[in-house]
Amino acid sequence: MITLIVNGQSRSVDVPADMPLLWVLRDVLFLTGTKFGCGIAQCGACTVHIDGKPVRSCLLPVGSIGTRAITTIETVGDTPNGAKVQKAWLELEVIQCGYCQSGQIMSATALLDSIPSPDDADIDADMAGNICRCGTYVRIREAIKRAAAEA
Repeated sequence: MITLIVNGQSRSVDVPADMPLLWVLRDVLFLTGTKFGCGIAQCGACTVHIDGKPVRSCLLPVGSIGTRAITTIETVGDTPNGAKVQKAWLELEVIQCGYCQSGQIMSATALLDSIPSPDDADIDADMAGNICRCGTYVRIREAIKRAAAEA
């Protein structure tokens, strides 16, 4: 058994230690907001927070997490910056197909947690690797700026 702290709750799972966190979240804990995209940690659809830092969950062995806190898209809106990001996403209608958006929101929230007023270069650097097949990058950038400007 492996015990994880997921969205503020202690959860025990009976899985192999080398099982990727993504599959534990989706298939064992039924937290399906985190998406499978590429399977090689290059697209960002599987982004979650580990102790507040964005990580790709598709390759991260669940046994390597230990007692570090995992936050998924299901509860990131309970954090101040997560709530601002989600609000801005809705106001600017960022979502087109929506598949990548949970990873985009997780990365944007972590960006605002580390850089409260990011400029374009900060946004480009921190959001690199989050691929949107619909090309909503302009709206994503504007939503991040709107969330940062919200008091």
